Amino acid sequence: MTHDMTHTFPLLLDLILILIAAVAIAFIFNRLRQPTIVGFMLAGVLIGPSGLGLIKDPKAIETLAEIGVMLLLFTIGLEFSMRRVLEMKRLVLLGGGLQVLLTAAPVALLFYLSGRTLSQAIFFGFLFALSSTAIVLRSYVERAETDAPHGKVGIGILLFQDLSVVPMMLLIPVLAGQGGTSPFDIAVTLGTALLAIAVIVFTARTVMPFLLNHIVKLRSPEVFIIFIVLVGLGTAFLTSMFGLSLALGAFIAGLVLSESEYNHQITADILPLRDVFNSIFFVSVGMLLVLDNLVSDWPTVLALTAALIVSKAVVVLAVVGILGYSLRVSIVTALGLAQIGEFSLIVALSGLAQGLFSQTDYQRFLGAAILSMIATPFLIKAAPSIGHWVQTLFSPKRKPTTIESEQESDFKNHVIIVGYGLNGRNLAKGLRKTGLPYLVVELNSEVVRAAKAQDEQIIYGDATRREILRHAGLGQARILVLAISDPAATRHTVGFARQMNPDIHIIVRTRYVAEVPELLRLGANDVIPEEFETGVEIFSRVLRDYDLEPREIQERVAEIRRECYEILRSPYSIKAKLDTDDLVAISTETIEIGAGSAASGKTIGETMLRSRTRASIVAVMRNGHREINPSVDFRLAAGDILLLLGNPEQVALATEQLGGMHE
Repeated sequence: MTHDMTHTFPLLLDLILILIAAVAIAFIFNRLRQPTIVGFMLAGVLIGPSGLGLIKDPKAIETLAEIGVMLLLFTIGLEFSMRRVLEMKRLVLLGGGLQVLLTAAPVALLFYLSGRTLSQAIFFGFLFALSSTAIVLRSYVERAETDAPHGKVGIGILLFQDLSVVPMMLLIPVLAGQGGTSPFDIAVTLGTALLAIAVIVFTARTVMPFLLNHIVKLRSPEVFIIFIVLVGLGTAFLTSMFGLSLALGAFIAGLVLSESEYNHQITADILPLRDVFNSIFFVSVGMLLVLDNLVSDWPTVLALTAALIVSKAVVVLAVVGILGYSLRVSIVTALGLAQIGEFSLIVALSGLAQGLFSQTDYQRFLGAAILSMIATPFLIKAAPSIGHWVQTLFSPKRKPTTIESEQESDFKNHVIIVGYGLNGRNLAKGLRKTGLPYLVVELNSEVVRAAKAQDEQIIYGDATRREILRHAGLGQARILVLAISDPAATRHTVGFARQMNPDIHIIVRTRYVAEVPELLRLGANDVIPEEFETGVEIFSRVLRDYDLEPREIQERVAEIRRECYEILRSPYSIKAKLDTDDLVAISTETIEIGAGSAASGKTIGETMLRSRTRASIVAVMRNGHREINPSVDFRLAAGDILLLLGNPEQVALATEQLGGMHE
């Protein structure tokens, strides 16, 4: 018993110290509104062997940290899907391939010209080519930017980098001059690893649904969580047996489970575990640094840090530009990936053991790597502003005006849709069926080409640029709808659009309620937070299941919207307040005139719908033709589909009247 306690107590004490440091640093950095990732790494430096020396067993902590990285990539895989990865193949293969090649080759050449051997130079190229998947993904997730253009490109490049770790690790013995490792052996090992991935994915996709269904039938949350952790860690272990990284295996497991109908529950169960172990990972990174070496060699370390951040940013900037993205997106992506990655630390340790560089070089590299990691959250936070500033700097100078007189678009009184994702496509489809004019602005060149092939009204461009908004006819447009997943770009676009056309109606879709006040301040008329609207929709469906009348459901929902949007709106704008009071009270409904309805054959004026209910008929669909704002003399016919407009009570009354006008 005493023997066991001697072995387990140090690890338990170390874990408790790390968690105390993590909680304290998270509290302090939260109050200071600074990234907690930076705080975790600084905490690691403080309590590590070269700091206060509080941690007794750094090796055991590194094992826990590796579990954190695996859980991070497992949850990222859950948020993706095999289909999304296949859609990103151009970003992964072309973008990632160019980034690794264009980073590793110049670095290798530079070190070779500085007097290092060719093997050492290639090894340094490997180290500098990789970025931090854990830090970048964590930052993008916290900022809700994984679906933004720079988020998608960055993740695509990071996936290729993670795959590149396999051949890099296989080549280290060759670079170190060890015998018995021929090119043929490397090719066989690499081929076996890729074949193993294919077999694991195929087996998991065929066997996993069967196993999951039986696990769920047990109705035991404990068994469900244990099984999910087993799948994630087990797949990671299997891939590691074939020479691949543990984290890559965990990502594959997440991808496979993302196809399951239980993926949301899996994510909810795993997130707490991931956050705990992930925090341990960032603390463990800080513990690797030897402070004495950093202090004695700080000019070299700082110069190396600056050089790697600038050089990596320049390379990524060029690569993202080659992929066809705007200067702003290229800069934001470049600043996000301008650091050394956690897998570089693993490669570095292997190279140190093989004698590819000295302990001095290792500590210099480690210092530069950790400093670049610490700088990353700040760079990601500042990247949107820097990207916007640089893009404005290199854009044609033009004096800002109100409504632009020079319009390149032939459209008038139209809707401009920014973003052709799911929301943008659905809106465009609805407008097309209604016969209303619209123009889509999209930043993804491939999406634009595919949409144009289907005769979609779409142009390529970055809506944060004045000339793109001008080209889309902003001065003559009636409504601007922003349906993009890029908070910074959305804010810039709203600000520009309001300056260029003070009368345009701006509708913004955003993810979180917290973003609403700032968007309203910048000039948006309507901000629709998905977070809030999802709750409202759930509430309405609950009421529907309790068999409440449609009219009462509409009233309840309108009341919730009125109260919540009133709270969300900033008190500075009386105009915005009035807009919300009116808009949240608006309701629409479609109704078909039945063959036996008394309204059939009558004009709109003869139905006396407006005077009886105060609701209006704003559109009529007949045989595929649309009549917008029909006059009171418009004669209704059986089969007509009417679009009613009014407050919920008026619309419900009009629906009841039209539905009940039978002879």
